[in-house]
Amino acid sequence: MPESDAGEPDTGLTERGRQQATLLGERLRGRRFAAVHHGPLRRAAQTAELVTGSPPEVPVYATELAGDHLPHDTDPTGLPPAYAAFLARFSAAERADGPRVTAEAVRRFTGPFPGEAPDGGPVRELVVTHTFLIAWLVRHALDAPERRWLGLNLHNAGLTVIRYSPGGPPNLLAVNDVAHLPLELRGTGLPPDYLV
Repeated sequence: MPESDAGEPDTGLTERGRQQATLLGERLRGRRFAAVHHGPLRRAAQTAELVTGSPPEVPVYATELAGDHLPHDTDPTGLPPAYAAFLARFSAAERADGPRVTAEAVRRFTGPFPGEAPDGGPVRELVVTHTFLIAWLVRHALDAPERRWLGLNLHNAGLTVIRYSPGGPPNLLAVNDVAHLPLELRGTGLPPDYLV
């Protein structure tokens, strides 16, 4: 998800966020998507529009499943203090509701997709979402322990690609790829030492 304005959670994208989304859209030009899904926030809808260029033949869906929610009620026992403090910020309702929504998102967004593309090729769906869900889907694809979603710190407008096919495990093709972003548009919200 590109950078959004500070303050209210639904304020929309900053100019930097619009640049990030536009560059990701340029990178994805020519890729055919069966559908685009984004979270319910305004910045998510703006991002989806900029990334896809709003082609009328591609259905775009706003869904809570692609929203920003706590993916797992991770037990902080044995975690570094910073992670324990981070997890303590979530309410009991968020710790119950987030994992429920995430489980539904996994059922919906992990494949293989039923059916095939009209041209007989792979079905590609684009999910414009947040770090937590991306980290959870990567963890899920790798069949890693549940607490391993923590520590996957992703750049805004980074590209993660997971391929699902019948009869085999998910293939992680790209994680947090920001080759489409110039150095000055990388690292939004991440500590300076995360910028490589």
